[in-house]
Order: sequence, then C-alpha cells, then structure tokens
Amino acid sequence: MSGVTSELTAAMDHLVDVFSSTEGFSACVECLSQRGSISIDHVSGAARGLAIASLGRACHGTVVAVVESRAELDAVCDELSLFYPRVVDRLPAWESDPDENTLFDEVYGDRLRTLNRLVRRPQDVQILVASIQSFLQPLPHQSTFAESTRELAVGDNIDLATFIKWLVQHGYQNAIAVELPGEFAHRGGIIDIFPPDRTHPVRVELFGDELESLRSFEPETQRSITSLTAVEITVLRRPRDGQTMQLTEFLPADSWILLHDFPRLQTAAENFLAHRTSDMTVERLWQSVQRFGWGEMAPLALGGNDVTWQVPIDSVERFSGEVGRVTKELEQIAGDDQVNIVVENEAETKRLRELFDGSTVGSRIHYVEGRIRTGFRLTEDKTLVLSGHELFARSAPRRRGTRRLSKTIDSFIDLREGDLVVHLSHGIGRYRGLEYIDKGGQQTEHMAVEFADETKIYVPATRIHLIQKYVGGTKTRPRLAKVGGKAWVKHKRAAELAVVDVASEMIDVQAKRAARVGLQFAPDSEWQGEFDAAFPYRETPDQALAIHAIKDDMESLRPMDRLLCGDVGFGKTEVAMRAAFKAVESGYQVAMLVPTTILAEQHYHSFCERMSEFPIDVAKLSRFCTSAEQKEVVAGLKSGRVDIVIGTHRLASKDIDFNNIGLLIIDEEQRFGVAVKERLKHFRSSVDILTTTATPIPRTLHMALVGIRDISNLQTPPQDRLAVDTHVVRFSDELVRHAIVRELDRNGQVFFVHNRVHDIEQVKQRLMQIVPEARIRIGHAQMPEEKLESVMVDFIAHEFDILLATTIIESGLDIPNTNTIFVNEADRYGLSDLHQLRGRVGRYHHKAYCYLLLDSRQSITPNAARRLRAIEEFSEMGAGFSIAMRDLEIRGAGNLLGTQQSGHIAAVGYELYCQLLETAVRAAKMLPPKWTVDVEVDLPGEAYIPTPYVADMRLKIDLYRRLNRVCEPDEIKAFREELIDRFGPLPKPVIGLLERTELKVEAAVWQIVGVAKEENFLVFRYTSRERIEQFKELHGLDLRIADEQSAYFPLPAEVTNDQMVAVAKSVLRPASRSV
Repeated sequence: MSGVTSELTAAMDHLVDVFSSTEGFSACVECLSQRGSISIDHVSGAARGLAIASLGRACHGTVVAVVESRAELDAVCDELSLFYPRVVDRLPAWESDPDENTLFDEVYGDRLRTLNRLVRRPQDVQILVASIQSFLQPLPHQSTFAESTRELAVGDNIDLATFIKWLVQHGYQNAIAVELPGEFAHRGGIIDIFPPDRTHPVRVELFGDELESLRSFEPETQRSITSLTAVEITVLRRPRDGQTMQLTEFLPADSWILLHDFPRLQTAAENFLAHRTSDMTVERLWQSVQRFGWGEMAPLALGGNDVTWQVPIDSVERFSGEVGRVTKELEQIAGDDQVNIVVENEAETKRLRELFDGSTVGSRIHYVEGRIRTGFRLTEDKTLVLSGHELFARSAPRRRGTRRLSKTIDSFIDLREGDLVVHLSHGIGRYRGLEYIDKGGQQTEHMAVEFADETKIYVPATRIHLIQKYVGGTKTRPRLAKVGGKAWVKHKRAAELAVVDVASEMIDVQAKRAARVGLQFAPDSEWQGEFDAAFPYRETPDQALAIHAIKDDMESLRPMDRLLCGDVGFGKTEVAMRAAFKAVESGYQVAMLVPTTILAEQHYHSFCERMSEFPIDVAKLSRFCTSAEQKEVVAGLKSGRVDIVIGTHRLASKDIDFNNIGLLIIDEEQRFGVAVKERLKHFRSSVDILTTTATPIPRTLHMALVGIRDISNLQTPPQDRLAVDTHVVRFSDELVRHAIVRELDRNGQVFFVHNRVHDIEQVKQRLMQIVPEARIRIGHAQMPEEKLESVMVDFIAHEFDILLATTIIESGLDIPNTNTIFVNEADRYGLSDLHQLRGRVGRYHHKAYCYLLLDSRQSITPNAARRLRAIEEFSEMGAGFSIAMRDLEIRGAGNLLGTQQSGHIAAVGYELYCQLLETAVRAAKMLPPKWTVDVEVDLPGEAYIPTPYVADMRLKIDLYRRLNRVCEPDEIKAFREELIDRFGPLPKPVIGLLERTELKVEAAVWQIVGVAKEENFLVFRYTSRERIEQFKELHGLDLRIADEQSAYFPLPAEVTNDQMVAVAKSVLRPASRSV
C-alpha cells in the first residue's frame, strides 16, 4: 500500500498546513495561549480531526478533545490518525463496577497507558481524546503511581516470592498459561505477566535471584518473539476513599481543552451524574476546564466566546447509494475540487479506481487509507474529503480492536481429580491423580485410575494416551468397570459394529451425491477478489480455510452439501456472503433461508450493505413484507431480476419459482418444520447447499467425519470479542436497577428476556417501578407483524432503552449498542439456549454483562443447577465448544450424532466412539490405518516431568498427551524448544522423556511396538517379520531374530542404565536414515 501511504502523507499534511493558515487560526492560538476561550464554528464530519490536529501542532502542552461517548472517542481517534502522525492518547471511561476485577478490560489498558504517560512523560502527550464520562470520574492521586509501579530490567535482583505477592495484591490473576491482560503464571524460575497496557505478555526468566532474560511472547502459541532489556509494570487502582484527583489536575498548565458539541456534552454529563453520589458537579467540571485555554467545536454557529473562528468547512451532499449513478454524482458534487477518498484497504482503492478512472474527476482523486464516518469540503483549498462508504450510502464499518481479548477454546480433555475416565483396555474408571512410583531405585510418574471394587491401575505417563476423559451423555453416572471383566469388551465391540453401519451409510450417501452432476460455478473473478478483500476486518484462519473449501466445492461438478459450524459471532455470515457473491457472479440466483423474521431483516441489511458497490439485487421475503412487496419479489425471482433473496419459511412456499437458482444457504436447519424440510429435499437434488449452525462440532467428531461429511468449523474468536461477565443470581430490584443504570450511563441498551407472553406486561410494570427513567417496550412473536417490526426498528435506532422480549432475540440478532442482557427464570432454559441468548451481547468492544435471574421464592432442579453452573463457568468467547461437551453430559448426545448412537457413546465415551468411527470410515474407504506411534519403551532411566518444573497437574497432563501424539523428529525438536522457552532449562527426567519419544518415533518406522531390556539384551518386539528382516539387513550388526515377535541385540558389557535409551537409539538410527 506504499503508493496510498505516500499520498496520505502528502495530501493530509497539505490539508493541515492549509487549515492552519486560514483566517482566524492564529487568533485562536493566541487566545488559547492566554487561557482565553474560543468558538470553532461549522466543524462537520472528519473536519473535527483536522481542527484538533492543527491545534495540536501549535500547542506547547496537551490538547484535550472531550467527546460525548466511547463511540465518538473511537471516531475522533480514527480521524486524527489521518491528520496527525504521532501517538494519540485515549482516556475512555470505566464501564465496570469498582468492585470488579477490570485488568482484563481494554478500557483499563487505555487508561493506564495514558495516565502513566501524563505522570512520567507529560511532554509526550500532545493530543488526548477523552469521553465526558472519564472527565467526571475521579482518578488515583499522582503520588500513587510510583508505589504502583515495578520496573524490571535484565541484571536486576528480584525476590520472587515478594514479586508474586505484589502481583496478587494488585489484582493479577494466577493462570495456568497467560492468555489475557491481567494474568500471570509462575513456573520455577520463569514468570509470565500480561500488563494491560502492553500488546503482548512478557516472560521474565530468573537465574537464582538475577533477572537473566526478558522476552515478549505470543499468547496463542506461548512462544517468545522478541527480547527486551526492561519493562515497567504499573497497576492502576480505582480510588474509593481518600485522596483523588481529576483529569484536569494531571494536565500541563499550558494545555488546551476542546469541547465537541457542548450541548450534547452537557446532557451526557448530567445523565451520568444523575445516578451517582459524587462531589463532582457539571458546574465544578466547567470551572476546572476554564482554568486552561479552552474552546467549543460544533457543526453550527456558536459564538459567545473570546474569539470565534468561522472555519472554511462545508458538509458534503449525500450520495444516492446507486452504483450506476455514483460517478455522475461525484462529478457533480466535486466540481473542480481536488478529491481525497478515504478507503479501508487496497482492494477498495482498486475497485474505486476502476470506477472513476476515465471520468472527468478521475485524475483529481487521491486515495488515502484510513477510517472516517463522514467527509467534508475545505473551501479555502477547493478540496473534498470523502469516505469510501459514503459514496454508496453505506454506514461506516464498526471499529475492531487490534488485540485478542478472549481465551482460546479449551479442549474438553481437562482432567480434574475424581473425573470419570476411559481406559482403552479396561473401561470406565475414576481419575485419582498423578503419583510417583519408585521402580528399581528410579522414579517414574503414573496416572492412578480407580475401577470397581476399589481396584487401582497405574498407567505410566509415557502411555497416557490410553486414558480419555469420559463424556457420555448419560443423565446418571455410569458404573465403574471391573478390571478383567467381560462387560467392557462387549460394549466396545457393540460400538465398533455400530460405527461400521454409520460409516457405511454416510459413505453411501456421499457416493450417490458424487455420482450426480451438479452445478459448476466459475473460478474467482476480479470482482470476487475485490469483494473478498473489501471485508473490513482480518479473516480468522478458520474463516480462510472455510472460504477456500466452499469455493472448491462450488467450482467442482459434485453438488455441494457443506455444514458450516461456528460459535456465536465467529464470522459465519461473511463466509456465506462470499459464497453467495460467487454464485451470482456465475449467473445463478441465491436463496438464504433463516428461522426468524427478525434475523431475515438483519441479514437482508447486512447483505445489502456489503454488496452495495456491486450491481447485485438483494431482496427479502418474510411476514414483515406487505402483500405487494411479496408479489414483486416473487415475480423478480421468477424473471431472474432478483439475485439474492433472504427469507423465512415463506421461501419454501409452493408459489416460489426461481429463474436459475444455484445456491441455497440454510441457517439452523433443525429449527424448521417438517414441511420446510421436505421442500429442502427437492432443492438438495438440484443445487449447491450450504448449511450454517451455531452449534460447534467438536474437533474429534469433525476429524472422524473427514471425507464422508463436508464440514467447516470456525473455532477462532475474533480479535476484539470480550468474555461476557455472567452471573447466576436471584431476582433483586436493587441488582436489576444497578445493572440497567450502569448500561444507561454508557449510553447503551438492555435486553430483558421473559419467555411467557401472558404475563410479560406485569414484568414491564415491575421494571418501570425499578428504573422509572428508562424507556421500555415489549416485543414477542404473537404481536402483529407491523408492530413487532416497528419495535425492533426503533430499538436498533435507540428510540428506547430496554427491549422486554421473548426468545425472538435468540437467533443471530446483532445490536452492538446492547451489552447487558437479563434472562428471567433462567432455570427454565436449556444450556444451548442460554448460550445463544448470551451471545446477543458482548459483540464489540464494550464489556458485556449477562444476568441469569432465578425466582427468589422457588428452588431449582439439580439439572437446572448444573446447566447454570456450566454457563457461568464458560464465559469466554468460544465457550460453545465447552458448553457442547457439558451439554453431552447433561442432555445426551442425540442432537450431535443421532439418538440411535447415544447408547454406544454412553457405553464407551465420546472420544473413543469418535476414534472407532474414524477407524471405520478409513476401513470403509479402503484407506490404510491412521499412522500413529504406539511403542512401549520399558528401559531403565528416569523419564517424566517433575512437579517443580511444571507444577499444574492439568498443564502437565496436556504436555504428556501432546508428547504422546508426536509422530515426527521435527515435532520433538519443536516441543523441546517450547519447553525450554516456557519452563526453563530441561531437568534430567525431561531429557530422558524426550529421548524415549525419539526412540519411539524411530522404532515405529520399522513397525516395532516395544523396546525392553532382558538380561544382557535389548529386545525389540515387532509386528512385521518382513520389516524386521529389512531392519537387520540394513543394520549390519548382530541382531538375533528369535521368533515371529522378538529380536535380540546383545548389549555391550560396560553399558549403564542411564545409557540404555541412547544405545537403543544408536541401534535404530543407521537403519532409520536408510529408509
């Protein structure tokens, strides 16, 4: 994007120069320097950023821009990034309660970074953007920053225990692995810390008490990325009692304060203080502002201050949004002016160049990369600034964060002592922890598993792959297996036979589909490339894989029937839109079938906006449409005028006749009735099908179905999604009021879910008594369509504050301004329903809250209690994965795998069932067994992970499991490097463990399944006589093949126990290199 970047520097710097030389600017600077007041009139659109940047260059102190809300703060920072090349500091308001742990908040990081700079390096803070709410909130006294800061530098001496105590006292949370701001992890001489004001966590490595190394690392991989010489860790504690300061007390004396749209600031300040007991008043705030040079900015004429600056800025006329008219409209609006179009990315630049090059205005257009909501005209310079989305009457894309704010999806193999497990040879037992066992004077680590009659089996850590966590979908706890009993063999055999039938049936379906000739869509066109690249956010890796797979399906002659799975908010809609665009580009129509009218409305607007720059006709068909509108759409589908239609079950009506349908997208197919599903069977025989669902498919099942069921799984959270703060509480007027008022304070909105229509009005009356200042309206599916549509449209437009609704909001509804949800009588809902409802909030950068309310007069059932505990426990993004696993435990596995398979899953456990299914699939497809390394090494020597090296048992089990899955030497090398990076130098038992793993990998090449010592021989047990003969021939040493199972190698007399593994590796290595 180098060409665009250079244009940005030249064109935007020029605008700042011109703006700073206009009549009135010098008078304003002089007035502000004398601590007077100014009015800046007619500042519209992104010109406010231009005005702030111009004054920022002239000010010797700090220019503070005060705006109405967090959204406005983001918008002004975006504008300043165009006109101001240096760092712009941000001070958003606290959004959480003082008692909450807020180290995870992006707000916390912004505030900490800014206040720290104001205290330590005030000269570096040249422009600061703050919301009015943050101006009103008290700040900790400057003197507390020194005592709240720890400086770490390579070569320092650190008392480890004291430092960890300091972290805990200041709110850091101890974690197994550091992934989020505000976490730390301690492993031996290594401490990982994620300071909230840094983009990456820091790894501190000690040698004794000396700080030997500082490194930043990637939280996703836990691997180091860059070395550091020093780092500051500062903790910002919110003041409660005692000495505090206001923001104006942090500012240098020669600072200037600019108030944007003063009447709105006044209203926002009064609303904010109305719900608080505070010494601060609006009058005191304005008095503190007037101690500095200060000014007002507004799009209208203000006047009334010491100096008034009538800036030479005009607003820009609106575009119609029609692609065919945009060139002519731009020529008319621009006239003879120079034009700067602010674009999101290079693809948008390319697309607009194609559109405007050759027009009368094309040679006068500069393209600059950035983000603004609306443009402006600088009349003094005859220059027009526009955003790319304005040209097509689209709203600005939402601002997305740049750092990850949620944890990765945890594996459900998360063992805790007392959990049920499956031993592949003995059946269901109970995990009793890790224990060290002395064997021949040497320690080895084992997993203790208890079976029936209190029988215990100790599984070596090197054989930990024999143990799986039991997830079976039974409502009652299964019995522990009897060691040596016949029941386990019987259950396992029955499951093996069942999965053979499942695999055969699915392969048969696939074969029939492959035999049919389907539609073949064209390869990606240039427009498709531009459409894909215009996505304003970075694709997740899973999205990229899913898009590639779907396009491959569409370009092949085989009919597509793909399932796209992904948790709430993981980007399924974007994937579906790219498939739809590809179909339309190839000359076919697209139908998208969704379960609710509200969702149809929302998807319709999303598709229209995303495709507005292309000549694609998008229509909707639902009960929100009038009869006349429906007739027009039906006619358009028949004639081919309509390219994409989005609708409810109305699309399955008999009067719907497509001209040339090529792709059908079905959202949550399980929610449609029998009649709709019968109609879908007709479509399946003739068009490509993409089905989307928010029910995540666990990776084990996904892998088992590879090759017989086309599945794309989205498991990576978007970067800026926050975990939803979830509470299970009894209904309390005080709590409900507190949570609603907090949301209203940040100009947000609230969902209140009550799923009974007959008494929903009573709930409204109660809420009106609790929060009389809030505007409340009701929405439910039994209302007349026009009324429900009106309610939803008004809520999206923020015409009222609280939507009291039934579960119509559950599926896909996306209202980013709504970040608090109450679910009344939450014990009446299923686990997946609660997860879907919670997914309606927390979709963007605001901290979100979910309150699962229980009737204070009634008790709840044990199953309901388990559901609520699960939803409260799994609050991270991607929690649908963990919740799906817990759902298996609570409700049974029928939803995922079919009810007829539930009994087999209950008998052998979910993971083993999936392994058996994968084996059956490979056998049915006549593929060789999956390559695994399963070699038992029984040689003297220590081989385990000592507890002082890795103290957390769950993390240790995870490392053992990963090492047991290694199949290649390069994987062992990478694993070794990771251990040294994360945990420090390898202790002797870990070196022994890695050496045994190397031996296993080398032995597996020759189909050797065991290596042991018997008297003065190394004994190699094998499964293939032919391979062991090849092994002997290539080796050229004295290897004695005794029978069909064993080969013996004489040991040198001087070999010690510690050298035994090395000798075995030396026997195998010459042969392995010759393979």
